[in-house]
Amino acid sequence: MTSDDDILRALGRVEGRLTGIEDNVALLRKEVSDEKASAHDSRAVIHKRLDEQARQIAHLDTRVAISGGADAQIREEIKSLKETVEKNQEAVGPALEEWKRMKTIGYGISGLIAFAGLTIGGIIAYASDGAVAALRHWLKIN
Repeated sequence: MTSDDDILRALGRVEGRLTGIEDNVALLRKEVSDEKASAHDSRAVIHKRLDEQARQIAHLDTRVAISGGADAQIREEIKSLKETVEKNQEAVGPALEEWKRMKTIGYGISGLIAFAGLTIGGIIAYASDGAVAALRHWLKIN
């Protein structure tokens, strides 16, 4: 039969092994909790990045919508300005043609006045020699 000492030794060995197992389980729990915390932190970083990307995409969508609306508004204003310019050109066209015609007539009249001035000046220059001679003869100056 087994003695009490043998039983106590066996119980001591079992207790030692249980203590070792408890230490190993505690170490495993600590490692698992560390990995769990690390995984939680990693997931938190990923979620923050995803949230930031979602905000940026929403902001980009808003900017695209605003830009599209502004482009459409600018196109409409350009279209209305183009129509206004075309109407103004149609309204002013006859007046411009009349102005061009008056300008051409003015050039012709200016040319005629210049030609007449030169002709009169030439006639006066030519006649002045005869007029001086007639005046000297009349005043009896040699």
